[in-house]
Amino acid sequence: MYSLLRRRLLLPLLAVFAIVGPAFITANVDNDAPGIATYSSAGAHYGYEILWILWPTLLVLVIVQEISARMGVATGKGLADLIREEFGVKVTLILMLALVITNLSNTAGEFAGLAEGATLFGIPKYFSVPVGAFFVWILVLRGSYRSVERIFLVACLVYLAYPISGFMAHPQWGMIARQSVTFHFQSDVAFVYTAVGVVGTTIAPWMQFFLQATVVERGTRPAQYHLARWDVIVGAVFAIIVVFFILVACAASVYPLSPTKEITALQAAKALAPLAGEGATILFAIGLLNAALFAASILPLSTAYTVCEGIGWERGLDQKFRQAPQFYTLYALLIVLGAGIVLLPGVPLIRVMIFSQVLNGLLLPVILIIMVKLVTRRDIMGKLAAGRTYAAVCWVLTVLLIALDLFLLGAKVVGK
Repeated sequence: MYSLLRRRLLLPLLAVFAIVGPAFITANVDNDAPGIATYSSAGAHYGYEILWILWPTLLVLVIVQEISARMGVATGKGLADLIREEFGVKVTLILMLALVITNLSNTAGEFAGLAEGATLFGIPKYFSVPVGAFFVWILVLRGSYRSVERIFLVACLVYLAYPISGFMAHPQWGMIARQSVTFHFQSDVAFVYTAVGVVGTTIAPWMQFFLQATVVERGTRPAQYHLARWDVIVGAVFAIIVVFFILVACAASVYPLSPTKEITALQAAKALAPLAGEGATILFAIGLLNAALFAASILPLSTAYTVCEGIGWERGLDQKFRQAPQFYTLYALLIVLGAGIVLLPGVPLIRVMIFSQVLNGLLLPVILIIMVKLVTRRDIMGKLAAGRTYAAVCWVLTVLLIALDLFLLGAKVVGK
C-alpha cells in the first residue's frame, strides 16, 4: 500500500520537477526591478487592501503563458518563426525593430535597478554595473542551454528572500487572510492605475517570445505537453507568492506609518529596518539585486532569440559562437548598450523606463492578438489547437488586457 501510494504521489512530482524550466523562469524573471518597485508602491500606499488583485493576476499569467508553451510544444517553432511564416517578413521586421528598442530600454532599467540595490551595500554603480554586465555576458557565452537554465532556476530560488523578509516584518496574518479574499475597489484614478499596474507588470511582449523559444530549444514534445502546462502553473504560482510577500512586507512596514503613493524598491528595503531589523532590509536588497541581474540576463537573451528567429539566423545556447555569430553578437551588444546608458552621467533613467513601458503598451496588444489567432488554428496546432470555449476565454482575456494596457498607456502619457 505504501509503495503504491509513493509511486502515485512521488513519481508525478518528480516528473513535474524534471520538466520545470522555461515557464518557471519566464514567470519569475518578470518580477524585475521595475516590477518590484510597482509592488512596493502598491503595498506602501494601499496596505493589505490591494492583495485581492493577485487572484486575477495569477489567472492572466497562467493563461497567457500556457498559450506560448502550447504553441512551442505543438509546432516546434518559436513565436517569431510562426509570425514570419503566417504574416510575412515585413510584419516580422517591424515587430522585431519595436522589440529591440523596447528591450534595450528595459535592459537599461534592469541595470539601473542593479546600481540602486548595490548602493545599499556601499558599492558604486561604476563598479556594480560593469561587473554585472560582464557576468551576464560570460554566463551565456560559456554555457550550454542546460547549464544556463540551471543557473536561472537557482536565481529563481533567491526570490525566497522576499517571503523571509515578509515574515520578518510581522504582518497581521488574520487581516491578510480577510483582505486577500475581499474585493476592494476605489473609483479614484490612482487606485485603478495601481491595480492595473500590478496586473500589467506580469505580462510583457518579450516573455511570450522567450518562453516559446526556450520550450522549443528544450525539446519538449507533444506527449509532454501536460508537464509543460504544469511548468506554467508552478512557475506562475511561485511568482505570485513572491509578489504577495513583497506587498505584505511593504504593507506591514511602510503603510501603517505614512501611506505613500510611490516608493522605490530601495526605499522599501530601508523602511523594513525599524520594524524587522537590518536582516530584513538586506534580504529585500538581495532580492532586488538578484531580480535586476536575472532580468538583465534574460531580456537581451530573449531579444537575440526573437530577432534571429524572425530573420532566420542560427540561434540557441547550445550553438557555438562560430555557428551563431549574430545571436551572440546581438546579445553582447544589448548588454553593452544597456549598461552603458546607466553609466552615462545625467541620463534620466526614470524616463528611460517609462519610455520602454510605453513601447510595451503599444506592442503587447498586437502580440496578444497574433498569439490567439495562431493558437486557435488547427492547421498549425493540430490536436493542441484551442477549443471554442478556451478560445473564447482567450479572446475575452485579450480584450481585457488590451483595455487595461491602453489605460496604463494613457495614464503615462497624461502623467497619471
